[in-house]
Amino acid sequence: MTQARRGPRERMVFSAAQLIRRQGVTATGMREVAAHADAPRGSLQHYFPGGKEQLVNEAVAWAGRYAGKRVDRFLAGLGRPTPSGLFAAMAAQWADEYASDGFAAGCPVAAATVDCATSGDSTREAAATAFATWRGPVAEALTDMGVPSSRAESLATLMISTLEGAILMARAERDVRPLTTVVQELGPLLDAATGR
Repeated sequence: MTQARRGPRERMVFSAAQLIRRQGVTATGMREVAAHADAPRGSLQHYFPGGKEQLVNEAVAWAGRYAGKRVDRFLAGLGRPTPSGLFAAMAAQWADEYASDGFAAGCPVAAATVDCATSGDSTREAAATAFATWRGPVAEALTDMGVPSSRAESLATLMISTLEGAILMARAERDVRPLTTVVQELGPLLDAATGR
């Protein structure tokens, strides 16, 4: 669904996620979100009576759902799904974005976690839930590929945390090398977990 076909509430949540991933929570203002979403400023109070915190939490939740849904798309693009292939696809999404658009954006969930980890529990909890929402489909995919269920969730955590670290390093270094390195190094470990 394109941004124009979404309602104002959905556009503001999407816009908040996009702005947070580029500039963090603190630097993202409510008026800027409304302008980015092409929504009336008055609609902010209507849709988000809890203010910026509510909007940020909903943007973080959206990002977690988006990442979780991407897992199926990544798997569909693999001829023969393997854990290393899934991880490579997850990393390639970022490497491709950085190659085409530069290194300005990162994960909105990570940005919200960094900005709000000490300021209040609701955003921290929203971020934890978003990561869990992403981790679930990754673990399920790993299980479907033959990874024992007793290891699938811990390997999904390893994949996501490694990817998030590589994203941060790639942005800092302005180079996709951290992404390609983690794919190369983690891939064999992931595939070995299938026992095939």
